[in-house]
Amino acid sequence: PDVIIEAQFDDNDAEHGQDHLQDLVTDDIKKLSLDTGEKGKAAGVTVVHRAKQDDGPKVNDPRLLPDEFLQRTAKVVCILEKKHSRAATGFIKLLADRNSELFKRCAMFSPVDHRVPRVYVPLADCPPDFVTKPEVYSQMLFICRIVDWKEDSNFASGQLCKSLGQAGEIEPESEGILTEYGVDFSDFSPEVLECLPQNLPWVISPGELAKRRDLR
Repeated sequence: PDVIIEAQFDDNDAEHGQDHLQDLVTDDIKKLSLDTGEKGKAAGVTVVHRAKQDDGPKVNDPRLLPDEFLQRTAKVVCILEKKHSRAATGFIKLLADRNSELFKRCAMFSPVDHRVPRVYVPLADCPPDFVTKPEVYSQMLFICRIVDWKEDSNFASGQLCKSLGQAGEIEPESEGILTEYGVDFSDFSPEVLECLPQNLPWVISPGELAKRRDLR
């Protein structure tokens, strides 16, 4: 805070004039500043002296603040590579506003992974009786693939790819995870199967067992 020092003087001081009074006030301010600075250093406190409003840069100038007090900001200028498969596992439900025009055309897809946005999907992709019996599909897992996300919309646009089955069962849940991460789990082609031993039943020869570590 600003400190105002009122100098006390007697008649002898007054005889020396205003200049002597100014010197006394200046000396007192210097002593006070030195004393405060030394106490601040001992207590681990940095003392900042307030400058006049017109002298030098403003105190709230961000260029004067240390880096640890600044929050850096940036913006995305380009997407170099899309890593996500744009496929997600989730549930479909009717839109809340039944009187809207969008209710007649789209349903809402809610992904299980909350990092993925909710998606508008066409009703044409949904089961035929979904509008009349939405409760039947409330626990049914679906795969949806995002195709677009407009800048002025809170929700993305996508297409339902397939129905996986009942939530909580191993096969639908596993297929959903594999699809989300883009893992090819289709059957092996005939060319791949030809690389396997054809004379069945096949057994490991004693020579191979001797060279290998048995992890069975």
